[in-house]
Amino acid sequence: MEIINATYLISSPSIDNCPKPDRPEYAFIGRSNVGKSSLLNMLCNKKEVAKVSGSPGKTQLINHFNIISSDRKEWYMVDLPGYGYAKVSQSQRKSWQKMIENYVRKRENLLNLFTLIDSRHEPQKIDLDFVNQLGEWQIPFALVFTKSDKTTQKETAAHVRQFLEAMSETWEELPPHFVTSAVKHTGGKQILSFISELNRQVKF
Repeated sequence: MEIINATYLISSPSIDNCPKPDRPEYAFIGRSNVGKSSLLNMLCNKKEVAKVSGSPGKTQLINHFNIISSDRKEWYMVDLPGYGYAKVSQSQRKSWQKMIENYVRKRENLLNLFTLIDSRHEPQKIDLDFVNQLGEWQIPFALVFTKSDKTTQKETAAHVRQFLEAMSETWEELPPHFVTSAVKHTGGKQILSFISELNRQVKF
């Protein structure tokens, strides 16, 4: 499956302002500066579907994109604000957290939350805390390890293994995971195949 057309639709400050939940929806989230925009652009095979920035915290709203894919499906791709340490006020950070929680817990057509992890680093507490929270909320999600081109294959594999091992301490079953590089265009086909399979399992 490939994305034929990706069109920006709307940026919403809350779930109440999101488009009608009349088609499958897939959201992407990660720590600030994890490479989310680059991944979305790679999946869509466009340079500027999502705006790439070197400054964390640029995504501040729930951003919907209308997607038409080669499996004759229409679905939504959602770019969510990053979690972590963007240089914003404490009140702004809490506002984002509440917005994200409301969205992932209440958005009825959300089929999967792709949670991005920077593969250059050993497991970070903030990422583990976030996925554990998703488990408590019973949100379906998959892990996407980004920036695999920035280290050797051996280092990337070690960091992925360490993260999954850390999850295994509290998880009986691990979520699907993908290793990607927006620079080398790797991992995108696997993510789109996963989305295509989920699309086949639902009716809207």
